[in-house]
Amino acid sequence: MALYDLMFSQLDVTSSQLLVNDGFFRDTAFRKQLSDTVSSLLDLRVIPIFNENDAVSTRKAPYEDSSGIFWDNDSLAGLLALELKADLLVLLSDVEGLYSGPPSDPKSKLIHTYVKEKHQSEITFGEKSRLGRGGMTAKVNAAVCAAYAGTPVIITSGYATDNIIRVLRGERIGTVFHKDAHLWTSIKEVSAHEMAVAARNSSRRLQVLNSEERRKILLAMADALEINESVIRLENGADVADAEEMGYEKALISRLTLRPEKISSLVKSVRMLADMEEPIGQILKRTELADKLILEKISCPLGVLLVIFESRPDALVQIAALAIRSGNGLLLKGGKEAKRSNAILHKVITSIIPDTVGDKLIGLVTSREDIPDLLKLDDVIDLVVPRGSNKLVSQIKGTTKIPVLGHADGICHVYVDKTANIDMAKKIIRDAKIDYPAACNAMETLLVHVDLSRNGGLDELVAELQREGVQLYGGPRASNLLNISETHSFHLEYSSLACTVEIVDDVFAAIDHIHHHGSAHTECIVAEDSEVAEAFLSQVDSAAVFHNASTRFCDGTRFGLGAEVGISTGRIHARGPVGVEGLLTNRWILRGSGHVVNSDRGVTYTYKDLPVKA
Repeated sequence: MALYDLMFSQLDVTSSQLLVNDGFFRDTAFRKQLSDTVSSLLDLRVIPIFNENDAVSTRKAPYEDSSGIFWDNDSLAGLLALELKADLLVLLSDVEGLYSGPPSDPKSKLIHTYVKEKHQSEITFGEKSRLGRGGMTAKVNAAVCAAYAGTPVIITSGYATDNIIRVLRGERIGTVFHKDAHLWTSIKEVSAHEMAVAARNSSRRLQVLNSEERRKILLAMADALEINESVIRLENGADVADAEEMGYEKALISRLTLRPEKISSLVKSVRMLADMEEPIGQILKRTELADKLILEKISCPLGVLLVIFESRPDALVQIAALAIRSGNGLLLKGGKEAKRSNAILHKVITSIIPDTVGDKLIGLVTSREDIPDLLKLDDVIDLVVPRGSNKLVSQIKGTTKIPVLGHADGICHVYVDKTANIDMAKKIIRDAKIDYPAACNAMETLLVHVDLSRNGGLDELVAELQREGVQLYGGPRASNLLNISETHSFHLEYSSLACTVEIVDDVFAAIDHIHHHGSAHTECIVAEDSEVAEAFLSQVDSAAVFHNASTRFCDGTRFGLGAEVGISTGRIHARGPVGVEGLLTNRWILRGSGHVVNSDRGVTYTYKDLPVKA
């Protein structure tokens, strides 16, 4: 109680302890007085805290709900909720809610909506935790009793400081108990898992098709996008209008807008993918292990991809095309600002998938609340690709066991060396910044050799950007020299017509700056000295490093990959623009003639490389 007093006093609220025992609830007069007392306390800004009077309690039998007697704080809470006619009862636990089995079991799933008729016989309770007296069994009994008597109940974790607020906001956390739960669409709680399983099953049927049949699906997809361009743009226009009305940033609206040239580019990239060499089932290596024992390494799809992206409806088309080409199942979750655009694109694309494969190959997740469930499906989903803000990527990486591929920031640098051709440098930095400022491969920091600050080269570069309306911010050296505002951080992705400028002593200082402040995305050096250029290319540890070429070339389509699922700055599996190859893995096929190991007795290993085409 001293702890409660201290906590509530911070909110200028008083707390008061009310001790009760099981016998009190048999007394009708006590129950009437109970409601009056609580109402009076609340009017006085006093929080009543009920507890069992252990000193005089005689209750020894297990929990019972029919007699109005409680056995632990959970059942006491349930009884109080009914007596006080509460609108909602929140029971706090040491886990997220009610699971289908012990929470420690990886196969256990969080139940969002408890349906007595369905779950009563299905749930397996684990051992009681060290906290409290009754454990989850007591909470469920109390919740069922209260809910079926008319007070909705939510069981959620007490470890998250804002969970009660989130419950009151209506967020989908914990497990809800309600007397009408059986009338609700109970399929929702398992839809995420079912959607993932359906995508996997469809992907396996897709892999059975021959190369030409998969190619025809992509060509039909490109045709469908062209035929439906007007309705796609109509739905996209509604999204853009809503975004403008909501006051979204220009960079987001730019990414959101599907202009005719963007749709045309998407159609072209889908057809390019259709005409690519068949990626599935390619023999990568053949080895004779022993006489008539042949081992083959073969390319195959990863399985099921979950791609979460923000405000980029064109990403949906690219990713769907890549999934079809690589034989993967796909679950997509787009940003709410592109809801209409994503819905029409998904409808157009799935309409051309043959019945032999099934339109469940590509699932569109429409509720943000489904994401936590999807991120727990490490037994069904094989790769998560988040495309969005640093916050989104970091949050996903911290909440899933599924491998995550992607990048958090696109802080791309262009370093202009003292040996650079200034006219070339002006052209490159203008393109890197102006061509598409909202892109993740746009230049965000311009590094300039110190000698160019003395011979007028820096002034020409700065003037080129300012003519295009670029807002410049300087590092400590550049801000003083150029009389521009100093940036508060070098680790900035503007995604707009803004750029950081800094002066460095040489190429090695530029490399150090990139390693300290960059995001390992794309970097460029403009230089005529080949030795300086090679030092930059070999020492900068980023996914893509260019010499005398704009950072905007870092793109799956421009790399000839047909499209990209995203750009990875990680070092495992795939790096840079991720196309079809990044969505494949391999498996091993061994062909023998009755071979057995038998502790390697009688086996003569030859390890002979064989022609792949044989």
